[in-house]
Amino acid sequence: MIIQLKGNIEAPAEQRILQTLESKKYKPMKVVTQDGAYIIAVGKAEIDIRKIGGLAGIKDIHRVSDAYKLVSKKWKIGNTKIDLGDGVTIGAGDFGIMAGPCSIESKEQIESSIQHLVKNNIKIMRGGVYKPRSSPYSFRGLGIDGLKTWYELARANGIKIITEVMMAEQIEEMLPYVDIFQVGARNSQNFNLLDALGKVDKPVMLKRGISGTMDELLQSAEYIFSNGNERILLCERGIRSYENAYRNTFDINAIAMLKEKTHLPVIADPSHGIGVRQFVDPIALAATMAGADGVIVEVHATPEKAFSDGQQTLDYQQAAHLFEKLRKTRALVNRL
Repeated sequence: MIIQLKGNIEAPAEQRILQTLESKKYKPMKVVTQDGAYIIAVGKAEIDIRKIGGLAGIKDIHRVSDAYKLVSKKWKIGNTKIDLGDGVTIGAGDFGIMAGPCSIESKEQIESSIQHLVKNNIKIMRGGVYKPRSSPYSFRGLGIDGLKTWYELARANGIKIITEVMMAEQIEEMLPYVDIFQVGARNSQNFNLLDALGKVDKPVMLKRGISGTMDELLQSAEYIFSNGNERILLCERGIRSYENAYRNTFDINAIAMLKEKTHLPVIADPSHGIGVRQFVDPIALAATMAGADGVIVEVHATPEKAFSDGQQTLDYQQAAHLFEKLRKTRALVNRL
């Protein structure tokens, strides 16, 4: 079960709640986040939650049978909205578009990308400064110096930054320059990293593992939430299957199912989902129709010259057309 505590709860009242739960053979764990305080109680004994809910200091109490509790939709009224400041929000009815290159390559590339985003009223720029690559000989990013340059240029133009963090040791250095930390598919079950991201006050976008199930994705999100950070976005980016005609198998089913299972925003990544430039548009639009709260796409001035993932990256003209279609599709979804 999940117990929401009142903000002004006193220590004796909290202690009584914990003792009552323990007497009922339940194991309680307190979780304090940016937005509230909770007690997660796990046990198998039959219990009348009304008797627990009547104790002093309790705001609300909920039965949640899912193994993942805090990210479950069963207890929260309404969906989570991620507020990045300056009027940029994602979730609970607000659709977000994130776009930019796979890798941050140079100051000139950053400037060009930002100009493109500003022209198309896109407020969040994606890009990698630390790149997990299959080959150790491939370009692996510009690191913290590249991030600092990117941050200065982005801030000057009102652009937010989402970028991947690969190790817990990178978080502290990256923290001042990042608006959303991205956890890539390869790190979806890096629990040390997830624990560490749970202790920071910045949103986290968690990608589904390469062969991960939805429950595994939700359990990974629970690691972040239970450590104190409830500003989480989930990302469907395709899973590995036996099909080799395209990079991954994008799971449209997962968009609709995740919206049913969790109150967290769900983001679609059609660039990685299919890995073929000409099919990014229809997959992005299909994900939007399925209920995605946002889309993240790879965009580059000259995709054929991109340091990484050029085959799935849109050029500026293609991206501009997609942004327009996404907005029209989202408007249609809202009307329906």
